[in-house]
Amino acid sequence: MMRSDEEAAYFAVLRAREDLTDLQRYDEHLRDELRRLARFTAETRAAAEDAPRGLRRRLRHTDDPLGDAVRLRREAAADELSRMDDRIEAAQAYVLECEAERERRRTSS
Repeated sequence: MMRSDEEAAYFAVLRAREDLTDLQRYDEHLRDELRRLARFTAETRAAAEDAPRGLRRRLRHTDDPLGDAVRLRREAAADELSRMDDRIEAAQAYVLECEAERERRRTSS
């Protein structure tokens, strides 16, 4: 094999590993976002209950739009998260393929 083929295989492994790491970070970000939104919702409800009566009336006017926005954001994050296991599994398989190809090229030269 030509040296450039070995180098190409090496860089393919590096890119595949980086892509896998990026997906794993994204997965964790989505999980953190869902936890953060759940905390935000719980804290917002608790704060509204503790608010003075006059302020509670004013806050109620924003409850629905705020709740809708948080719900949409949670749905978007959950939708992305629902596909992450498959995406990570595919990326792991690709890393293994790239590593095998690199080893094959390295040992055949």
